[in-house]
Amino acid sequence: MITIKDVARHAGVSVSTVSYVLSGKRPISTATSQRVRRSIHELDFHPNAGARALASSRTNVLALVVPLRTDLNLPVIMQFVSSIVTAAREHDHDVLLLTKESGADEVHRVVASARADAVIVMDVEARDPRLPALRELDVPVVLVGVPADPAGLNSVDLDFTTSGARAVGHLVDLGHRSVGLIGSPPTVYERKTGYATRFLSGFTECARQRGVTVHVHPCAPSYTALSACLDDLLRQELAVTGLVVHNEAVLPDVVLELRRRDRRVPEDVSVIALCPDAIAATRPVPVTSITIPAEEVGTIAVEMLMQGLRGKQPSEVRLLAPHLTDRGSTVTAPRTADR
Repeated sequence: MITIKDVARHAGVSVSTVSYVLSGKRPISTATSQRVRRSIHELDFHPNAGARALASSRTNVLALVVPLRTDLNLPVIMQFVSSIVTAAREHDHDVLLLTKESGADEVHRVVASARADAVIVMDVEARDPRLPALRELDVPVVLVGVPADPAGLNSVDLDFTTSGARAVGHLVDLGHRSVGLIGSPPTVYERKTGYATRFLSGFTECARQRGVTVHVHPCAPSYTALSACLDDLLRQELAVTGLVVHNEAVLPDVVLELRRRDRRVPEDVSVIALCPDAIAATRPVPVTSITIPAEEVGTIAVEMLMQGLRGKQPSEVRLLAPHLTDRGSTVTAPRTADR
């Protein structure tokens, strides 16, 4: 199927230029417009003509871009989606969910065909390749996540850097000197997804400042991967007494697997996680956690879009302070042979 990207390449222009020619929302030179329309005709490209005719009208629809990758934890993602949908309905807007890993092309197509008034983008990478095209959109855009360079875009997220520091700092305050991190899946770090890299940065920097040893293990979302991760982290010579879990998919099995290995929580190993409260509080052993505030983040993202639609939203990065709830799974470090 011919896409807007194919038209842009054929006409020798940017995707956003094709979008503006279709929507009429920004003036394009006659020569460029004719070249784009000639490419549209030659490639037999068919945008939604009926919607395009309404390009100057409001649709009361928000586009939510969230690629459903296999390494993302779907229940957590759906908490964000549910929050955004609920907040949008309070503003009399519906939500169009875009789940393809198609970069910014699909967003341009949706905006050009006037199917959405504004855009929320999730799963943001540090150097996200979608950002240049998103900056060119003439509709409000909010990122759930913070890239390395957020200039010109609105972003909202948990302060993951401070969260990483808070998690390891909590264990250090309890006397733990060797701490393991059961991290996000390897592919999440490989993509340099913002939340994972920022949490890791805060975690390692705090450990360095506090003079403690940390052992970082990315963990695929499976029991087999968790078992292998614990095989490494619980080697006697590492003397790990505290675990930080930044991986919702394996958290339910962490305490069970520790118990299978005759490691009691919290007497032998303290455990703290970064996850939604509903996950941490419903374990067989409730887990001390820093909450992922999906409801608050979703509500703020929608409010930012509403302000943008009213022309009152300058670009900003809003980071939410971490909130730690002690549920008893972290205690003073046990004495070891080298103490």
